[in-house]
Amino acid sequence: MDSKKLLVFSDTHGCVPELKAVLKWACDYIPPNGSICAVACCGDGLSDIPKAANESGFFSDWKIVCGNNDYDVQAPESIIFDINEHIFFMSHGHRYGLYGGYHTFLSAAKNMNADAALFGHSHIPFYKVIDGISLVNPGSLGRPRSKAGSTFAVIECKEDEPIKVEFFEIGNKGKIKSVKI
Repeated sequence: MDSKKLLVFSDTHGCVPELKAVLKWACDYIPPNGSICAVACCGDGLSDIPKAANESGFFSDWKIVCGNNDYDVQAPESIIFDINEHIFFMSHGHRYGLYGGYHTFLSAAKNMNADAALFGHSHIPFYKVIDGISLVNPGSLGRPRSKAGSTFAVIECKEDEPIKVEFFEIGNKGKIKSVKI
């Protein structure tokens, strides 16, 4: 069965070395069930992408949305895309009152018939399935606000199967390892 992987990150806030480390890691990330086919940036660091991509040599199908701190780039506030028949809704999240809960964001994802909703803004990694929709926040590469540190996510997308989410942390000296959230 065909498996595709989506790399998801958010909130680099100018921390290009961390993003570069993740993209270099992605160049070599070839698990048994497929490699990374696309990268999703949930905002607040869009201007970091060109430099990190050029320096790492990692180029991909980019899915991007602007965050509340993306002033120097033009991007939509939300997008819909699909990978292996999984429909993703993505927005930075700052317009959805996330600190008061996920109800508004979840409603937007439902209105788009999404299977999964990706967001950033809180800088805290999060994964939960609510009403059949997978809510995923990869955390922050630049300014983490959780014990997990600088995190990102990889989502495995297989046709006719639920998505699988794995979180990774950038540890000491740029070492990347899988972490439980």
